[in-house]
Amino acid sequence: MASERRKKTDKQQLELTIEKLDEEGIGLAAWEGKRVLVPGALPGERIQAVVEHEGQRQMAARLLKRLTSAPERSRRWNCPHAEDCLGCALISMDYPAQVRFKQDKVANALAAYPRLAQTQILPLWGAEQPLGYRCTAKLVIGKERGRVSIGLYRRNTHQVVDIGQCPLHHPLINQITAVVREEIERQGVWVYNAERNSGLLRYLAVRVSPARNEAMVTFVTSERNYREVTHLAKWLVKKVPQVVSVQQNVNASTGNVILGAQTLKMLGHPALLDQVGDLRLRISPASFFQVNHPQAARIYDLVRRWAACRREDLALDLYCGIGGIAMHLARDAGQVLGIEVVEEAVRNAADNARLNQLDNCRFRAGDAAELLEDLELELPPGAVAVVNPPRKGCEPEVLKRLAALKPRMLLYVSCNPLTLARDLDLLAALGYVSEDIQPVDMFPQTPHVECVARLVPTKGR
Repeated sequence: MASERRKKTDKQQLELTIEKLDEEGIGLAAWEGKRVLVPGALPGERIQAVVEHEGQRQMAARLLKRLTSAPERSRRWNCPHAEDCLGCALISMDYPAQVRFKQDKVANALAAYPRLAQTQILPLWGAEQPLGYRCTAKLVIGKERGRVSIGLYRRNTHQVVDIGQCPLHHPLINQITAVVREEIERQGVWVYNAERNSGLLRYLAVRVSPARNEAMVTFVTSERNYREVTHLAKWLVKKVPQVVSVQQNVNASTGNVILGAQTLKMLGHPALLDQVGDLRLRISPASFFQVNHPQAARIYDLVRRWAACRREDLALDLYCGIGGIAMHLARDAGQVLGIEVVEEAVRNAADNARLNQLDNCRFRAGDAAELLEDLELELPPGAVAVVNPPRKGCEPEVLKRLAALKPRMLLYVSCNPLTLARDLDLLAALGYVSEDIQPVDMFPQTPHVECVARLVPTKGR
């Protein structure tokens, strides 16, 4: 912008006006025809920033000073690590403004598809607990000059930002992290170095049951190790008796995948017993489960209500994970079939159905598209179907085969509005109209938003 002023120093400094937030909640400004990304800055703020990286079309800058503050800037909380770890890009924004940002994010995603113009987007369900809600954390472990850091990688580097008392984490996660950091330093455990591909201890994964105030801890190592990891585990359990399960996961790969294929129980129980709403759940180290229990319970109840299953119904739950949605449907439906590609999650789901005395649930492990092709012969038209895919959404072949089953009700649970809108548009072409979308703030302080969409067959289908 012509009015922006450049200051000559060792690093290029810019004086900018933030125009809006991008999809990831990062402040956006313009400078000489380039986009400038400034974490922690809010729309309307006049700031001073220093350029950290410059590309052909885009710059990444660090906020130095706010010359003016946006009305939406939060005065209730802040985090000294927010601009480095970028795990909670919206934490500088007050909560009502975060709700508006996410509501607009869903609306903007749908607006790109004319076939979705009549879809009703309901008011977003905010979270009663916008801090301390995360009951799962996967953290990288680093060591520099004898000091251990546990947190997240700084963007585009292998430098670990130690996030300390993370305001998003359940307090028990922060307590465990502090003890693990202390014991690694005290015991001299060899910490993995990603740049040199050497060392033992790579990641710390923690799951907490808020209902029971108990935790499962998984140490991810580069190779199988008994002596050092067991010694570390024993001291952790001694100092934090709420840790009821300690696992070792072996990951010898050099990529960014956190968990490897092999998990070994070190101490305590093989899984974490948890509860969401009135469902009891056993969760293993590698299985996915929602990080925000109160909001997850609201989604499950909504899915059950919108599905309106009858005793003669067969309900289908695609990408069922450990069975949370399937078991809610089983309260009303005659039979429920869950499909999930992760075999350990399928074992968890079957175990959880037994734990909750729901004998009308069955689960299959395998590729969704392949199993749907088989189901065309055995699933009667008029079933209820639920899909809850990962962020990348559903493969087109999955949606085509799902539509071919002719369910009377289709519910789509999504953690990514962009892929949700894309898939809803394809389903519209396949004969399913999106009637309602309920946005849910599953991840306060972050730009992410969960949605539940309700689809019915178009007339005459």
